[in-house]
Amino acid sequence: MTRVDFYVLKESSRSDRFGLSCRLVERIYKSAPAGEQPPRVLIYCPASQQARHLDRLLWSFREDSFLPHGLVGETDPALTPILISTDGQPEAEDQVLINLSPSPEAPPFFSRFERLCEPLDHDTEIRQAGRKRYLYYRDSGYPLAHHEVG
Repeated sequence: MTRVDFYVLKESSRSDRFGLSCRLVERIYKSAPAGEQPPRVLIYCPASQQARHLDRLLWSFREDSFLPHGLVGETDPALTPILISTDGQPEAEDQVLINLSPSPEAPPFFSRFERLCEPLDHDTEIRQAGRKRYLYYRDSGYPLAHHEVG
């Protein structure tokens, strides 16, 4: 069953959910023990303009960090462990999903993943949509965790 983690920015944070997602991706990617492959990450970002924004941000958010990533359709998924997708493709991805959809509905394909990360920022609509998804996951019996992030 998919583990669902909500990451909510503290009120004092000046970041947004895209910056938070970069930090999450970096932490997840670097979490692999020495000698093991890092987890594969699919970032669901249905708005193509926002997907491109995230792509640029992942290249520049930290000078001393390299995260091998790319947009689905513009990179070889076999060679790219961090993919940004506007539609949940490729279907073979099943380790970590980061949901950047502003919809109050859970992504229809989330249950194929071992882990789902839900980054939320200060935007009222984003928080309300996140609350609705939280209730859906809770009522459906998914294991939930809540993390407040600075």
